[in-house]
Amino acid sequence: MSRPLTPLLAVDIIIEMTDRPARPIVLIERRDPPHGWALPGGFVDVGERLEDAAVREAREETSLPVRLDRLLGCYSDPARDPRGHTVSAVYVAQASGEPVARDDARHLELFDPHHCPPLVFDHPRIIEDYLLWRESGRLPPLRRR
Repeated sequence: MSRPLTPLLAVDIIIEMTDRPARPIVLIERRDPPHGWALPGGFVDVGERLEDAAVREAREETSLPVRLDRLLGCYSDPARDPRGHTVSAVYVAQASGEPVARDDARHLELFDPHHCPPLVFDHPRIIEDYLLWRESGRLPPLRRR
């Protein structure tokens, strides 16, 4: 039997800075196309668990050791990434310390999640879902469109 052609698998991480008032989140300015602000994240390596990929990508792009809190959801819109069909598992994580932009991150800043700059990919929807969870404790609804 031949192997099926499937989407790429990625992780994105919403990093809450628990040692700062109001728990701002870390956003990176991407070094590579598509350029712009985004959540830290990247592709899962073959043989790697999703959770391990999230911790690795957070450290590679922000230098922060994170503690994963929960899976916010999986995002699979075929148009979410202009480079091709990519499915992302999005985690909420906590960290403290001083983040430093590394690897694919040209720059990073801390933001109040209510006041983020324009974001690439489907990250505005992810932030909207995160705020729903953060403010109400409810997970985002399942979406078919």
